[in-house]
Amino acid sequence: MDQVRTRAARDQQRLDSGAVTSPKDLENLQREIASLARRQSDLEDVVLDVMERRESAQGRVAELTERLAAVQAASDQAAARRDEATAGIDTEIADVRREREAVAASVPADLLKLYEKLREQQDGVGAARLYQRRCEGCQLELNITELNDVRAAAPDAVVRCENCRRILVRTAESGL
Repeated sequence: MDQVRTRAARDQQRLDSGAVTSPKDLENLQREIASLARRQSDLEDVVLDVMERRESAQGRVAELTERLAAVQAASDQAAARRDEATAGIDTEIADVRREREAVAASVPADLLKLYEKLREQQDGVGAARLYQRRCEGCQLELNITELNDVRAAAPDAVVRCENCRRILVRTAESGL
């Protein structure tokens, strides 16, 4: 746009100075000045349009930057809650492990070995509670013969489910 202005000013000076004497040259010079004025107007319109779009884009950038900051803050809060929960879980795991070690020390070695073997085979569950005549390991109800065998077993005998082979833990709610 500056080039158009400079050229228009130079042509206008030539026209005003009277250096051009030929009518044909004067007419051509006047046409070129008019053409340059139209070109300058068109370029100014383009510049205004670009400035408006730039202003709109800057507003959008500011809005998105603000939203990004809000999302980042929410993400940081979620990460802090996750880290806090993870620390709590780690503490709980350590407590449960200590409790398990204390109980495992009082269990006979052969029973503990059987339990660990079953645990590996049964997705981490080696023993299941017998609740209302149902094994909570496989969720199947024991038939009358199996229930009679469990009833007849000594209180300290190791009883296993016939379906899933887990060790059955008998309680008052066993339904015996």
